[in-house]
Amino acid sequence: MYHKFRAYGFLKNLRFFDPFIILFFREMGLSYLEIGALFSVREIATNVLEIPTGVVADAYGRRKSMLAAFGAYLVSFAIFYLFPRFSVYVLAMVLFAFGEAFRSGTHKAMILEYLRLKGMEEQRVEYYGHTRAASQFGSAVGALIAAGLVFHSGSYRIVFLASIVPYLLELILMASYPKALDGELVPVEGGWWQRLLRRIAATGRESIRMLHRGELLRGLISGAGFDAMFKATKDYLQPILQSQAIALPILISLAVEKRTALIVGGLYFFIYLGTSYAAAHAGALERRVRSLPRAANGLYLMGTGLLLGAGLSTWGGVRWVAIGAYLGLYILQNLRRPILVGYLSALIPSRTMATGLSVESQLRTLLTAALAPLVGFLADRIGVGLGIGAIGFLGLLFAPVLLLGPQRYHKE
Repeated sequence: MYHKFRAYGFLKNLRFFDPFIILFFREMGLSYLEIGALFSVREIATNVLEIPTGVVADAYGRRKSMLAAFGAYLVSFAIFYLFPRFSVYVLAMVLFAFGEAFRSGTHKAMILEYLRLKGMEEQRVEYYGHTRAASQFGSAVGALIAAGLVFHSGSYRIVFLASIVPYLLELILMASYPKALDGELVPVEGGWWQRLLRRIAATGRESIRMLHRGELLRGLISGAGFDAMFKATKDYLQPILQSQAIALPILISLAVEKRTALIVGGLYFFIYLGTSYAAAHAGALERRVRSLPRAANGLYLMGTGLLLGAGLSTWGGVRWVAIGAYLGLYILQNLRRPILVGYLSALIPSRTMATGLSVESQLRTLLTAALAPLVGFLADRIGVGLGIGAIGFLGLLFAPVLLLGPQRYHKE
């Protein structure tokens, strides 16, 4: 099973559309506002579907949940490729969110169940780490393959058609997992909706209690706010790279799409290698810093400053500076995330840790859903550079609210 778990991680991240998603939508004739609206639909739908899909997974088993997830992904990719219309893309995004909600956390639970059955729980960090390493490697390889596909076809549309192949292999892989990894099933008869409502009510009550604690609320908002700014703006690196590809005085005999493919694919390859390295060493950084709030605050200010710098550099036509700023932003986000989790884990009781992180996820979803259309609207009206720069400026403007105060550890 070890090799199957690693294969899952590798294939899952062969999302050939990731480095070209905005360029694909632009090629299909969508405005930046429409693109932002689609991202917003994805975030909200994923969040809304998480609890009901979790109940379904408990009732019907994790394998079937994963099969449903990858089935939804495949239909979504086919729609993106075959029907280039905004209204149909909304449906495709909902199906994509359905897959994300069914898959979220399920495979980690399957790994843990396997280790429990084999009496190997002490190896969970190793198994999780190796699966994550395979995922990061898949992202890097996927960027290069996607670049080759776009270069060969001369169109960004191919990336969704090609993404069907690894996800079809994932479907076959999931079908080969042993039934024992389903875990203990909860019968559906006579209580499905009641369990769903009880879970929603319990989560809601615990969330409200947490939001009444000022220090914890500030930590949750800080984590969600920074991640939402990153998530809403990170893909705008793609049109910046496209503009840089057009401006470069090399390979001018090639079509714009082919030049863009080489630059985007190559740069995203190094981005994924860099974020993989940052994620692998974030734990060491967390152990070395004397103050988690101070480290998180420093990374927040650096990150929002880089975002503002990327926007202003793009507006001023100094795109290589913007590209460098984005590279730094990707790495900082992967460094800050584990530090924030470490900060929150000291404030949230262990018995409600999952609920606490779920509250942060909900806040991040709401903020991303609000920021994504705003970035798109600004990009349409005043340009990509000033659009992302405005988000960086807002991040600095709200720093007094989003920066963390001195940490006081929670006592159980």
